[in-house]
Amino acid sequence: MKRTKPPWLKVKAPGGERYTWIKNQARDLGLHTVCEEAHCPNIGECWSSGTATFMVMSDICTRGCKFCAVNTKRIGPPLDTGEPAKLAQTIAAMGLDYVVVTSVNRDDLEDQGANHFAECIRSIRVSSPQTLIEVLIPDFQGRRDLVRRVIDADPEVIAHNIETVERLTSRVRDRRAGYRQSLDVLQSIKESRPNMATKSSIMVGIGETEHEVLEAMADLRAVGCDFLTVGQYLQPSGMHLKVQEFVTPEQFERYRELGEGLGFRYVASGPLVRSSYKAGEFFIRQHLKDRMAN
Repeated sequence: MKRTKPPWLKVKAPGGERYTWIKNQARDLGLHTVCEEAHCPNIGECWSSGTATFMVMSDICTRGCKFCAVNTKRIGPPLDTGEPAKLAQTIAAMGLDYVVVTSVNRDDLEDQGANHFAECIRSIRVSSPQTLIEVLIPDFQGRRDLVRRVIDADPEVIAHNIETVERLTSRVRDRRAGYRQSLDVLQSIKESRPNMATKSSIMVGIGETEHEVLEAMADLRAVGCDFLTVGQYLQPSGMHLKVQEFVTPEQFERYRELGEGLGFRYVASGPLVRSSYKAGEFFIRQHLKDRMAN
């Protein structure tokens, strides 16, 4: 039986001049946004205020996670070598002081796209030297040398999502992903660059318990993760994982309190919160600026 969304998950249809401009800009340059590909419920609010998360390396993922709306194939298309420059051009035109860049998984590539990711960061840095850059990276199959290539490109924040609690990982994520592998990615960032900010995200409403969420939070803190987002899983289609529960705003507030009690610098927790979430980005931006000033 399909669950009816509660009132707190209702959002207005996207629209407005800023929204239309970003949509057209992305189309004209052949760029992809995770906002559209992942059916993010905040797309109207974020785009209207000038926040967007760009997805590089095409809109085809080589993995088939059961929660994700992005198209999947065994082999993706050739990389667009002009994409870093086009991405940088768009970000400069938008005048953003904080940007998020993510990607699909590209297990079919020798370096899994790590060099392309790094080139995107460097291109943005040249075109928009004042822009703070957050990247949401795949696990690169746990290869620390590939993670290091992204670290060396020097973004301000590197995010990698564990997505769910350990018990549900094999049910929710592609078999090539792994709970401990994702924790190791985050740990490797801190070991290589202790002062680099790290971030992760947990979906709820897929059968986890509060105790398991708290354990996942503790595991993230154990590898030095600085920032956390917690949001409601929404089923993209009938082919995807079913929603087991619509978590209440009160429970999300409790997750925020629990996370802050564990020592995260910031926890964005709410029904419509996603890994790239403008309220969280505002806090992180200010945190980074304060740190650079001291």
